[in-house]
Amino acid sequence: MDLRQLRSFAALAEEQHFGRAAVRLHVSQPALSQQVKQLEHELGLALVNRSTRRVELTEAGRRLAAHARTVLAAADRAAADMAHLASGLAGRVSAGFVGTATYDLLPLAAREVRADLPDVQLDVHGELLSPQLVAGLVDGEYDLVVLRPDGLDRPDVDVRILRRERLVAALPDRHPLAGRRRIDLALLAGEPFVMHFSRHRSSMHERVLAACAAAGFRPASIMEVGETATLVVFVAAGLGVALVPEPVRSLDLDGVSYVALNAAPTIELALALRAGETSPAVRRVADIVAGSCTRSRR
Repeated sequence: MDLRQLRSFAALAEEQHFGRAAVRLHVSQPALSQQVKQLEHELGLALVNRSTRRVELTEAGRRLAAHARTVLAAADRAAADMAHLASGLAGRVSAGFVGTATYDLLPLAAREVRADLPDVQLDVHGELLSPQLVAGLVDGEYDLVVLRPDGLDRPDVDVRILRRERLVAALPDRHPLAGRRRIDLALLAGEPFVMHFSRHRSSMHERVLAACAAAGFRPASIMEVGETATLVVFVAAGLGVALVPEPVRSLDLDGVSYVALNAAPTIELALALRAGETSPAVRRVADIVAGSCTRSRR
């Protein structure tokens, strides 16, 4: 017993006439009659009473018609669900965000995914470091990641640059320079710095050191932290100053003042997928993240 046979029998049960059912199914009447006879042979039961001009279902026929409606409805739902999945309108997508993209891009993209793809389950993970994100992407923990692409050159990862972000100074609000609109980075020489982890655990660490070196100094001391939110909290506590990408301004924490830099260094933010990613849902979510990033800059 297959779906084709069930569809034929269900049509006959509804029309109660071989001719009308055959027209509905776009088959010949003898072909339909043969299908029903084959079904009866397989089940070992008579399904229709052929003693009258009008088709009458036997008890077995009535019971099979009820089963057929249930099975065919489930099959139709399954087919529609698979088509939904194939179009990228359903599925599950795991996305990881580097710490500094957690505050502006993550909530905006998540809202747009929920609005545009309500049947896609989006699992978001924020406050992560770029090396951790690359490892999670390659291992399959994440389907797409937003990260700093510094030094990322792998054949198994596709990278799309989303934007370039200016670095700004994060200062304790009682710092003598906190009231300035814009400063030279060299004015922070001699200050203790709060930075992300070093030794290739975060791309930001080397970027900040390079920016300081270009300004003619090396930080007097460095305190390392793992998360951007913690870094800003430590600045608010007066433990040092920091350089952060401009979107971190959205962390409007009491005790911190963000000050623009003259000739500010910039850092790239990128979207990465596994090379050859075939999931339509992942592709759709990736496009929404990229679009959200564009809209967040307006």
